[in-house]
Amino acid sequence: MAQPPLSPLTTPLAFWEARFAGPELIYGAEPNTFLVEQSEGLVPGTALCLAEGQGRNGLHLARLGHRVTVQDLSSNALATAGRLAAAEGLPMETVCGDLAQFSPEPGTWDLVVAIWMQIPRALRARVLPTMVEGLRPGGRLILEAYTPLQLGRDSGGPQLPDLLVNPADLRADVEGLEVVHWWEGCRDIQEGQAHRGLSATVQLVGRRP
Repeated sequence: MAQPPLSPLTTPLAFWEARFAGPELIYGAEPNTFLVEQSEGLVPGTALCLAEGQGRNGLHLARLGHRVTVQDLSSNALATAGRLAAAEGLPMETVCGDLAQFSPEPGTWDLVVAIWMQIPRALRARVLPTMVEGLRPGGRLILEAYTPLQLGRDSGGPQLPDLLVNPADLRADVEGLEVVHWWEGCRDIQEGQAHRGLSATVQLVGRRP
């Protein structure tokens, strides 16, 4: 009997472990270009990358001198991240686990990064306020996510509405942050085999007062 297809919504762990099972860098080796732009000039500090996958964004921040922790659901992804960090001699802590059970101490981080954090809306509404509280005064949240306008595009991201980020919901989830950058629209993304082409996204940089 045929097995039902893996889904990042109904079987998230199995889906992501399968996606990251091989040696290939699914989203490429280069960091997200929005993160590169927004991290330029930041004073190095403690940085947390959520749903980080194989570590490309965390590695970029570590090269800039940040003390980086990367979190992901997939042990396969984090094994690759750890291997890449070791190859460059970069210290980078990995935390394997579900964001539903991940609760860092308040006032811990200078920087929280959420690039393509594909989690259900109900969980996102819990995680993002927790991350806002996790920032130190003056700390920043840098986020890019696919919006519902990505539905029907084959350039990457989930085709499940619950995993896409409604900009109005995002503003509510980060209440308490000073928004220093906000953008919605379509841009060309070239990240490995998985993200290629014109993509509908929302970008946020928020600062905790």
